Amino acid sequence: MNNFLKLDWVTLVVIFLLIGIGLVALYSVSFTENKFEAKYFQKQIAAVVIGIVLMAFLSFYDYRAIDFYSTLLYFGILAVLLAVIFWGVRVRGTVGWIGLGGFNIQPVEIAKLVMIVFLASFLAKKKTKLSILTRTVTSIVLVFLPVFLVLQQPDFGSAAIIVAIWVGMLAASGLNRKNLLVMALIGSVFVSSGWFFLKDYQKNRIKNFVTPYEDPRGSGYNAIQSIVAVGSGGIWGKGLGHGSQSQLNFLPEKRTDFIFAVIAEELGLVGSIIVLILFGVLLYRLKEVARLARDNFGYLITIGIMIMFSVQILVNVGMNIGMSPVAGVTLPLLSYGGSSMVSVLSAIGIIQSIYVRRTKVL
Repeated sequence: MNNFLKLDWVTLVVIFLLIGIGLVALYSVSFTENKFEAKYFQKQIAAVVIGIVLMAFLSFYDYRAIDFYSTLLYFGILAVLLAVIFWGVRVRGTVGWIGLGGFNIQPVEIAKLVMIVFLASFLAKKKTKLSILTRTVTSIVLVFLPVFLVLQQPDFGSAAIIVAIWVGMLAASGLNRKNLLVMALIGSVFVSSGWFFLKDYQKNRIKNFVTPYEDPRGSGYNAIQSIVAVGSGGIWGKGLGHGSQSQLNFLPEKRTDFIFAVIAEELGLVGSIIVLILFGVLLYRLKEVARLARDNFGYLITIGIMIMFSVQILVNVGMNIGMSPVAGVTLPLLSYGGSSMVSVLSAIGIIQSIYVRRTKVL
């Protein structure tokens, strides 16, 4: 009961508000010709329930005990990612799912959280044992393996998020400005050379970000329809179930990649701002949990989760309003996707555990 009262209730309220908005938006786009298509909504409800159960369990489970399993989790997720390449289910050209009954599980969503825990454990333990150079080079090898497997699916967006998590956590573990500058230069070289390894459709996404109207009915279609949907919402929106772009199926991937465009069209600028404010409060609370963490392991986990949320929010909202290339990145707590929902709520559970066991008070 004492730990129950110590939970970060501000974060929990924000989480449930975002889940509620996401479910309302998903319910709204589940109507086809005035008939309700229940399967997506029902699967999302099931994922929310499973996620909340895991979040509750992890909130009261001592996060420090997870450190013991971090290496096992790392090699376990490598094995799963390898299995996906050979036996995965292909969805929209990407072999990133494993079929389990009536559900498709996306292991890369779990891999993001596993990598955060593993890197936090590695960096916290090796900070005093290894030099900065050795720690950095070793972590590069450890991150390269899952990133390589994710790129084989291919899922460039998720691979980029894992790299961003690694860079942010490495920086937070004690790199000085000189080391950060060297990493930035090396990173820019790798990013630039990475162009030659992208698939044609991935190159088209980047080209369409710059000039989407060159092929408005082909490769630029998604970005254009999303921008139209966001702009057509006006201040107050067209109302739930009345968005022309989403309801008439002009907007692609409206349940996943472009759920923010659905919200902007049906709830308008006001609804969009409310969503962004809620995300802002969530990120601020994560920053505070990191500040209050009792040890370096908890601090680095919180930083990693904060980076994961920040990057996904920026990329997803950016591609919905034409400010970043379409990367197939979901919006946490809002987009349809059971694996993402369960992973995100599990991450929040670990955050709650770190907050409950803080040694400082607000």
